[in-house]
Amino acid sequence: MHIFDTFLIHYLQRFDEYCFTVKLHGKTYTVGEGTPLFNLVFNRDISKKELLTSTSLSLGEAYMRKDLEIEGDLFTALRCLLSQNDRFSLEKSALGYLLHSSESKADQKKMVSSHYDLGNDFYGLWLDPSMSYSCAYFKNDTDTLETAQHNKIYYTLEKLHLKKGMKLLDIGCGWGYLLIEAVQKYGVKGYGCTLSREQWKKGQERIKALGLEGQVRIDLIDYRDLAEEGRKYDRIVSVGMIEHVGRSNYSLYMKTASHMLKKGGLFLLHYISGHDESVGNPWMRKYIFPGGMLPSLREIIAKAYDYDFQVIDVESLRRHYYRTLMCWYHNFQAVREQVIADKGEEFARMWELYLCGCAVSFQIGNIDVHQILMTKGTNNELPMIRWY
Repeated sequence: MHIFDTFLIHYLQRFDEYCFTVKLHGKTYTVGEGTPLFNLVFNRDISKKELLTSTSLSLGEAYMRKDLEIEGDLFTALRCLLSQNDRFSLEKSALGYLLHSSESKADQKKMVSSHYDLGNDFYGLWLDPSMSYSCAYFKNDTDTLETAQHNKIYYTLEKLHLKKGMKLLDIGCGWGYLLIEAVQKYGVKGYGCTLSREQWKKGQERIKALGLEGQVRIDLIDYRDLAEEGRKYDRIVSVGMIEHVGRSNYSLYMKTASHMLKKGGLFLLHYISGHDESVGNPWMRKYIFPGGMLPSLREIIAKAYDYDFQVIDVESLRRHYYRTLMCWYHNFQAVREQVIADKGEEFARMWELYLCGCAVSFQIGNIDVHQILMTKGTNNELPMIRWY
């Protein structure tokens, strides 16, 4: 046998940039040099095959089952490990069913629903009252999550340079808050589409409660089907939706948006971006966002120019998303017992790993979030300086 008792202990030695301890079978091992920052406690060994097939999947599932527990701060532990993700193993050939899932219309609807239809009551526990489930915008250090989400909505709408009477389309409109605010503040006509029945239902309730039936419309429909209706819009916005369309559909997505936007119109695309065109994290794709894919900035910019868009501004909101996720994570921890009572402890451990892990990924720069502002063709009518 190797000098280490198991392959797991040997394998974890590669993550030696930071010091931590590993406890297994009653023994304690130290990784790295210095004072340990946290302890990994394994209540069950993990096989060589599992670790080499996918480090993220094997350790993530172990944490969900409580086969792995962390003594110390979860954020610190994830930060130390994820900052060394170039040392993770991934055998793509063994995980084709996860990494290359179907990108058909029917399958995408199922995958989107699996995440967003967990229930409005569940999301209402830890999101802010606006039910905004995307990056907030912290203008001041003292901003609460609710304030920052309002900031994000207004900042996004300002970028669209809206005028009364314009038609605004929100592709993947969620619970409808952005559309409703646009209608109330700017007097535009709002249209939205979503594949989530729960989001659609909440959107209808909001529209009715505010008496906006004639000004805001949200359909439970695929954006490609919406395009077939032949409507043209002055402005299009899409927040956190292109991550779900799949790499093979990026061209179709941009083509569809271009087809629905009037000449000279503005398109604001807000999305989580990867640094490369990788297939993604297996654990995230299996448990959190089935079929999810993070476009790189370069490929979206290239697709934009393929379909008559001209990019006029790009902004990174990476550090804002780190702070947003930490707010969500702390909110979730405050209602953790309630979630366990409703959905079980394994689900709660999965969700806290997702929220905290994403916060880490934004904080260390493994992923980013961008707002890209584009015009359909040339627009010489906009202010010559950033007006927002």
